Amino acid sequence: MRLPFTLTESSVLAVIPARFASTRFPGKPLADLAGRSMLEHVYRRASAASRVHGTVVATDDDRIAEAVAGFGGAAIMTRADHPSGTDRIAEAIAALPCRLVVNVQGDEPLVEPAAIDAAIAPMLDDPTIEMCTLSRPLADVDEFTSPHVVKVITDLRGRALYFSRAPIPGHPNGAAGAQDCWNSGSSAAHIGLYVYRRDVLLKLAGLPQVPLEEVERLEQLRALAHGIGIHVVRTLHHSVGVDTPADLERVRQLMMASSRT
Repeated sequence: MRLPFTLTESSVLAVIPARFASTRFPGKPLADLAGRSMLEHVYRRASAASRVHGTVVATDDDRIAEAVAGFGGAAIMTRADHPSGTDRIAEAIAALPCRLVVNVQGDEPLVEPAAIDAAIAPMLDDPTIEMCTLSRPLADVDEFTSPHVVKVITDLRGRALYFSRAPIPGHPNGAAGAQDCWNSGSSAAHIGLYVYRRDVLLKLAGLPQVPLEEVERLEQLRALAHGIGIHVVRTLHHSVGVDTPADLERVRQLMMASSRT
């Protein structure tokens, strides 16, 4: 397809993977939020990042592609059998020139353009960084122990050592030591936004899954297991993911509150 912007080998391209089918929330990308689809909110926020040269949606559904065209965005059709958003993005960019690819989750309508820029910046400054992602401080010990909040721990250079749904680091006293581990500030909550070098993304999509990835249900562990380094940028930004209609209502209320301030 013809894109409404020009890409070169030095461009930064944001890609939003989006599928219509969802077990818990069918049609989630097109759910209404303040008169716009959730996907449109994500698209506009990604496009507002100053370091992004273009934004596209990667989808296998005509309804999503039509909706994107309706708000003036660009969509690329992909196969329907991709096991993850990373694989879908890899297909979408395979024939496109760019330097960096930003994987922006389509179910985070409150993602901050500044947070996207913060994840891109180290990749522009340091050519040895292969991937970059974001983290934020854990709000409390309940987040630290929650399997619904992915934790990340890094080395002294800010490179990810491990991601887990379990509390990391662990404590000899198990759950009784959770407060001490949280107080240490050693781990942070992971924010699922990724920046890849184009060749690294294409390589990653072609690598087999690993046991850790399957056990934790975290595809970023595939990169670590295969020796691909992930730089982690700390931010205070706290996005809200939408997995269910209840989450959507929560975001709707946050938007309403923000518009009144």
